[in-house]
Amino acid sequence: MNKDMKRVPFSTQIDLSKFKMTDFEKATEDEKRQQDVMGESTTFFRDGMRRLRKNPLAMASIVVLVLLLLIIFIAPHVVPYGYADIVKGSANLKPFAYSTAEQAKLKAGESVFPHIFGTDSLGRDYFIRVVYGARVSLGVGVFASLLVLIIGTVYGSISGYLGGKVDLVMMRIVDIIYSLPDMLLIILLAVVLNETLTPLIQGTILAKLGVNMISLFIVFGLLYWVGMARLIRGQILTIKQNEYVLAARCIGTPTSQIIKRHILPNCLSVIIITVALQIPSAIFTESYLSFVGLGVSAPMPSLGSLANDARAGLQTYPERLIFPALTICLIVLALNLLGDGLRDAFDPKLSK
Repeated sequence: MNKDMKRVPFSTQIDLSKFKMTDFEKATEDEKRQQDVMGESTTFFRDGMRRLRKNPLAMASIVVLVLLLLIIFIAPHVVPYGYADIVKGSANLKPFAYSTAEQAKLKAGESVFPHIFGTDSLGRDYFIRVVYGARVSLGVGVFASLLVLIIGTVYGSISGYLGGKVDLVMMRIVDIIYSLPDMLLIILLAVVLNETLTPLIQGTILAKLGVNMISLFIVFGLLYWVGMARLIRGQILTIKQNEYVLAARCIGTPTSQIIKRHILPNCLSVIIITVALQIPSAIFTESYLSFVGLGVSAPMPSLGSLANDARAGLQTYPERLIFPALTICLIVLALNLLGDGLRDAFDPKLSK
């Protein structure tokens, strides 16, 4: 230390010239580790992911979902059959069985791709139909959940932040929507929209989905967002009383920016948990509607429609019901376990 340097009175600066090296001792390994822990910085997302990785059921569900997604997207490029392709002479085959023509090809030394799940009554490969059915069900679940997320978050944010009479009116609208029977509304929309939408969607990609599926998406947009809206509203009613929100108001920050930057990030845990649990609910709803004949239009398969078609030959070909039913159970169970794991990891009220 420079001896000419003048010390300021009452300064917190330590004069090291008064100490010798023998006055200090090295920190122990335990003290170093304690300092590392004390100095560790983390974020909400990183801390939640750390807790999620410690949940064995949640991690197992992620592995199952990843494997299912790989099968869903890779199988159509590997299996030489399409979901609507009819293989002549291959009707009602058991799993890994071959038709007479395919057995002749095998004897001639030609390669024939096996029917892993057998075939249906028309001779269509059942494995690829289950794969496409799972793709449709997962697509409906994800799209419906995104629709619920967008509408419910925007509606609940406006209602909770503005409060007062606006909140009162918006919540009464939510109560009215809660009272509407969703299944009956889907049936009515399918009947009404069948006449108006059929000529409009002909020749487009929407024609493959059919009027019934479009009606399902419309009902999700009209009815299923109310739960998300109520949760977001409840969170915002609490968060908007915090000091940092008041400070943002005092400096003239626009309402949209306050909601976007200060309020919604603090609702992230509720949003993640609700969306994760909404996907299996939407998949189950789609499967049920397809089972009763209100799902995708033929020949596009869905897990629910495959289960419905399997009822006719249940005693003779029980595997036709088992395969789509097990796929539905596996997807819904994995998503529910993942949703529970995300709730335990990201809900601060449940953190230990």
